[in-house]
Amino acid sequence: MTAWWLWVTAGVLLAGLEVLVPGFIFLGFAAGAVLTGLLLLVGIEIGGAPLLLLFALLSLASWAGLRRAFHLGGGRPQPKIWTTDINDG
Repeated sequence: MTAWWLWVTAGVLLAGLEVLVPGFIFLGFAAGAVLTGLLLLVGIEIGGAPLLLLFALLSLASWAGLRRAFHLGGGRPQPKIWTTDINDG
């Protein structure tokens, strides 16, 4: 299949969109698209609905892995509360 470059290009565009719209929204989709494109490049021959399912699963796995790697989500440390001032003396 020669559509691998479309998936990689879509992934790069989604990663660029993540820079413009911060919030960790498009990064998982970008990684899923690039991984889908790379799998098509190495010769996986699927089409249609199974390809979209593969993209969805890879995007979800990438999103979860990136959230874990960047420690986003539950268990965030609480902000430090200062009770003294440097000017108090």
